[in-house]
Amino acid sequence: MSERINARLSKPLAEFVERMVGEAGLYETPSEYVRDLIRRDMERRAGQFVQNAILAGYRDVAAGRVFASSGDFKADMAVLDRKEADGWQ
Repeated sequence: MSERINARLSKPLAEFVERMVGEAGLYETPSEYVRDLIRRDMERRAGQFVQNAILAGYRDVAAGRVFASSGDFKADMAVLDRKEADGWQ
């Protein structure tokens, strides 16, 4: 199911979209261009989430918040919960 979105653009934005669309542009229609922009933003935001998670992991390592994995995910999560509850003491 698709939704219709209408947007008003300032003259400079509308002119830019016109340059991006048509025979001389990269996209056939303004809708195609907008969909591509939204998809790229979604991908960028997903990538930012992953990057933030990686940085949080590095910060944990730097702060000494690490433990040896048992190889059992549920058991490791229980250890993690205990360590966080104890303030990593």
